[in-house]
Amino acid sequence: MIIINYFYRILYLGLFIFTLFACSSTTSSTRFNDSEKDSDKKVKDYGRYQTNSVSDDSLIVFEDDDFPESEDPGDLPEDESQIDISAVMKNLDKNREEESLPLSTKKDLMIMEIIKYMNTPYKFGGNSLNGIDCSAFTQSVFKNSWMLDLNRSAREQFKQGIPIENRSDLKFGDLVFFNTRRRVKPGHVGIYIGENLFAHASTKLGVTISSLDHEYYNKRYMGARRIEEEE
Repeated sequence: MIIINYFYRILYLGLFIFTLFACSSTTSSTRFNDSEKDSDKKVKDYGRYQTNSVSDDSLIVFEDDDFPESEDPGDLPEDESQIDISAVMKNLDKNREEESLPLSTKKDLMIMEIIKYMNTPYKFGGNSLNGIDCSAFTQSVFKNSWMLDLNRSAREQFKQGIPIENRSDLKFGDLVFFNTRRRVKPGHVGIYIGENLFAHASTKLGVTISSLDHEYYNKRYMGARRIEEEE
C-alpha cells in the first residue's frame, strides 16, 4: 500500500513537471512570437515612415540658385498691346538720319541684331532663332552687335554695368529690369531702345517691343544698367 501511494506521488509529480514545462514553453514561444511580430511591425512602420519622409517634399526649401525659373513663371499681361514694330524702326532710322550718324554706328548694329530676333518664339533656356528666353536675348544681342559679354541670367546681368537711377536718364542700349517672378528678382530683362520702349523676349509674344508706360511693366520696373566697354 505504501509502495502504491509512493508510485502515485511520483506519477503526479512527473505529470506536474511535464505540464509546467509544456505550458512554460508554449507561453514563452507565444510571447516571443508576439514580440517578434511587434518588432517586425515597428520595422515595417519605420520603413514606411522613412519612405514617406524621403518622398514628401512639402518641407523642402529651394534656394534661389536651385529654383528653376521655368517653374516660377512671370505673370505677363494677357492684354498686352503690341507695338507697331515697323513704325518704331522707321522712327529710329529717322532719328539716325537727323543726327547724321553713319550706318555702322553701335546703335545701328544693335538695331539690326534686334530686328533679326523679332518674332522669335519664347523658349525657356533657349538661345537661338528657334526659341530664346529674355536673358539669352539680351546676351546674344550684346555679343553679336557690341561684342560685349553679359552673364546668362537676368539676376546676374543686374549686377553688371553702371546703375541708372532715374528713368529719364535711360539711353539706347541700357538694360531694363523687372520684378515679374515670385522667387527670382529681377525676373525679366530687356533692352531700352528709346521713347520709353524696350525690346525683350516675352513669354507670351516672343521677341517683341513693349512700352515702359504699360501698367504691368511700369509697376514692376526695378531699374536699369548701362554696360560699358570695360565690361
